[in-house]
Amino acid sequence: MTKLGWAIVATAASAVLFFFGTGLDPLPELAWLAPLPILLLAPRVRGAAALACAFVAYLAGSAGSWSYFWHSLSIPRPAALGILGGSALLFAVCAGLFRSLVRRDHALLAAFAAPALWTVALYVVSLLNPTGVMGTLMTTQADRPSVLRIAAVTGGWGVEFLVLFVPAAVAAALAPGRRARSRASGLVAVAAVLGALTFVSVPPLTGPSARVALIAPAQNRWAVDVATPDGQALIRSYVDQIGRLPGGVQAVVLPEAAFAVDQTSRPRLVEAFTDVARTRNLDVVTGVLDTTPDGRFNAALAVPPSGAPVEYRKWHNGDSNHLASGTELARFAGIGLMVCMDVNFADPSREYGEAGTGLVLIPASDEDVDGWTHSRTALIRGVENGFSVAWSAARGTPTLADAHGRVLAETHTGDRAFSVVVAEVPFGPGKTPYARFGDWFAWLCGLVALAGIVTASRRPSLSPVTTNAGQL
Repeated sequence: MTKLGWAIVATAASAVLFFFGTGLDPLPELAWLAPLPILLLAPRVRGAAALACAFVAYLAGSAGSWSYFWHSLSIPRPAALGILGGSALLFAVCAGLFRSLVRRDHALLAAFAAPALWTVALYVVSLLNPTGVMGTLMTTQADRPSVLRIAAVTGGWGVEFLVLFVPAAVAAALAPGRRARSRASGLVAVAAVLGALTFVSVPPLTGPSARVALIAPAQNRWAVDVATPDGQALIRSYVDQIGRLPGGVQAVVLPEAAFAVDQTSRPRLVEAFTDVARTRNLDVVTGVLDTTPDGRFNAALAVPPSGAPVEYRKWHNGDSNHLASGTELARFAGIGLMVCMDVNFADPSREYGEAGTGLVLIPASDEDVDGWTHSRTALIRGVENGFSVAWSAARGTPTLADAHGRVLAETHTGDRAFSVVVAEVPFGPGKTPYARFGDWFAWLCGLVALAGIVTASRRPSLSPVTTNAGQL
């Protein structure tokens, strides 16, 4: 087969693997394989060809998400184009860096620098993007607790790095011009990493737990005014659903912005939920759009059987300019509150973890197709910071997960009027190394990527790799 033929095959193979291994419903094992054909190809063709093949492979591989990004209610279309095109361009640049280092006989640095560049670039995006990040390589591994457990130390960035590092290390070991001993040592190291991730079990959590229920409707009725007959009917519907929950439930979580309240109507909602909370001896948490003298907030309102309600005001509202943002945590009995998009960012999750919070209840609202992805973003935040997660999403995937990333119960809304999920949820330990030290791994990736870029920018010396690899 000609060099052009191999380039076409490698591009098509990576595109297919990216299509099924990433996106909104990924097969996690394929994510580890998806970059490999391109990285194997890159040192064997010209730089322009390597960049073009990597760009096309990633962009074509993301085709399953094109419709979601284009029609998403929370992502502006210019941002959607930037995400799709920018991700493909970033993968191409990483492949180009890998190629340059391998051809300069720095295969070990290539295996580290390419995934480091990918990881630190996404970290920077997470700091600048008003909607945060979700759905990256780390999310593909969200149903693999043995892989995800490293996030408690490195943050999700460690998982992001690892998924790209393994194929990069294999490609570096198999690069042209490598000695047999070097190839074998590289492949053995990769096998050891994968073996540890496959066979090392995640220990069970010990300590207190709470029986938690999630109630989410099939259709998202956004911010129904409590003062209207429709609002009163919706309250009665939720109260009826709470009344049907099995015995022993200690907290129930409803979706984001289920109701709209102000200073006049808020007591009516609190009174109704206090009555059922007292009858069932549980806490009711609901999403509200709360209009106050300080502004209009997207909030989570916790109504206990007795005592004053606790309100958490959403920190991150995306591009919305008509909602004020909160700045404070809200905790009761070791339980924290957040709202939907907050999980796309490091904070407030890290602050909850640093405070030793064991369980976080999260009213949310999604767009059906992204329900699994967003629920797993919340799950990853829990693993990073040592808390269990109760994610109650309208038009999504209501999920209960422990602090080690094990899904305890879940469903998807849409096939009945109300979806109900109940499980015993152990409290996490909080105060993980990541919660204490933050994004140190992302910064380390920045240093490794910089070392790779500096090395690659030096004038190459002739070597067997550069003289015999062949060109396309």
